[in-house]
Amino acid sequence: MEWIIVLAVVAVVAIGVAGIYNSLVSLRNRVKDSWAQIDVQLKRRFDLIPNLVNTVKGYAAHEKETLEAVINARNKFTQATTPAEEMESNNMLTGALSRLFALAESYPDLKANQNFLNLQDELSKTEDKISFARQFYNDTVLMYNNKVEMFPSNIVAGLFKFQQERFFEIDEAARETPNVQF
Repeated sequence: MEWIIVLAVVAVVAIGVAGIYNSLVSLRNRVKDSWAQIDVQLKRRFDLIPNLVNTVKGYAAHEKETLEAVINARNKFTQATTPAEEMESNNMLTGALSRLFALAESYPDLKANQNFLNLQDELSKTEDKISFARQFYNDTVLMYNNKVEMFPSNIVAGLFKFQQERFFEIDEAARETPNVQF
């Protein structure tokens, strides 16, 4: 009789551990999937930038520093190999693009250029998609991190080396309004 009780307890614990493990795997895969959605939008934005820079160059070629900042930030994104590096390069690119659009305000001919307006509109739509994807990603990371930290799943997470994921946060520098001086 004692063996049956011991086996029943072991079976319940094993089923509980398996259930927690499976839910951790499921949440970790959701985090990866939601990052992939962000990655798609970041690459879309990445592809729009050369056309935008070339359009601006025609009107504001002497604004070399701002254009180079955009190009350098884009290049850093191409060298990123991890989500954390992509997040960092995204923040740099966001700041550089903000300065570029602030600069464009000073050039009425550029602001009226249909190609520039189309690119700006596409980039704006892409930024909105990135924002929604980032929100979904952060919500998914929150659920996963909670599962990794909360009892009793934190025990299973520790045993199987589940690590917390990083939130996709905006860099403090990207929150500031760009200061463009002539």
